[in-house]
Amino acid sequence: MHRYLTTKEVADLLRLKERKVYDLAASGGIPCTRATGKLLFPRDGVDAWLSNNTDAGALGAAGQRPNVFLGSHDPLLDWALLESRCGIATFFDGSSDGLERFCSRQGIAAGIHLIDAATGDWNVPIVNARLGLASCILVEWAWRRRGLIVAKGQAGKFATIGDLKGHRVVPRQPEAGSQILLEHVMAENRLSDTDVQFIPAARSETDAAVAVLEGKADAAFGLEALAAKYRLDFVPICNERYDLLVDRRAWFEPPMQKLLAFCRSSTFTECAADYAGYDVSGFGRVHFNGLSA
Repeated sequence: MHRYLTTKEVADLLRLKERKVYDLAASGGIPCTRATGKLLFPRDGVDAWLSNNTDAGALGAAGQRPNVFLGSHDPLLDWALLESRCGIATFFDGSSDGLERFCSRQGIAAGIHLIDAATGDWNVPIVNARLGLASCILVEWAWRRRGLIVAKGQAGKFATIGDLKGHRVVPRQPEAGSQILLEHVMAENRLSDTDVQFIPAARSETDAAVAVLEGKADAAFGLEALAAKYRLDFVPICNERYDLLVDRRAWFEPPMQKLLAFCRSSTFTECAADYAGYDVSGFGRVHFNGLSA
C-alpha cells in the first residue's frame, strides 16, 4: 500500500466519482496535499477521516439517534412539530450548535441556515465539508425574509444595517445562524461590534422580537413573520434559506414521516401562507444527498 493515494485511488476506495473527491478536497472535507500540481491523499489521514465520517465509524457506532430535532429555532417548524403530533422533541439552540450535535448523533435532524462566506451559498458547502460521506440528506424547508425588527413607527430611522450604529441591538447566541449572518452583514457594511450597543443575547427568534416589543432593544436582526406577529416595523435586509438536515434512516421512520405528511396537508399550507416573509414553495427539495456518488 502506498503512503499517499491519487485522486482515482481515493475515488475507488470510497466508491465515488473522481469529481466528488475533488469537491471534498476543495472544501477541506478530506485531508490532502498538493505536490507538483497533483493532489495526493495521505492513506492514514483518509482512513482516520473515513472512520470519523461514515456509518461504519464514529457516526454509526453509537446506535440509534434520540428522537430530537436540533438546530435553529424556526417558528413555523416549531408549530408544525407540535401540530403534527409526530412525537419529536426539540432542542433549538442555533444552527452551528445543531450541526455539531447532529454530527455527534444527539438528534435525528437539525434546522440550519448557515451562509458560506466564500460562495454565498446556503448550508450545502458547510454540510458537505462536515458530513460529505455521512448517511444524511439536506432538504429545503423555506426561504425566509430577514431584516431589522424595530418599534412601531421607527422604520424610517433604520434604512440599512449601517443605521444600527449607536443603537441598542439584541443579538443571538454565537451558535445561532442569525448571529453569524448579522456579523457577516455588519462586516460587509464596515460596522464593528463597538459601533452598536449589544444587550444580553436572545435564545430564540421569538425572544429577539419580544425584546424590541418590550423596549429592551431598539432593533433585532430577525424574521419578518415575527415582526408582523407582534405588530412591529420591519426593514428587509436579505432572504435566507432554512434547510432540514435529516439522518437518512430517521427520514423513513414514523415520526419524520408523520411530520412530512402533515407538511403536505392543506392545514400546513394555509398556516404557512399567514407567515409574512415565508416562501415554502420549495419545501422538500433535496439540496444535498450524503453517500451519493
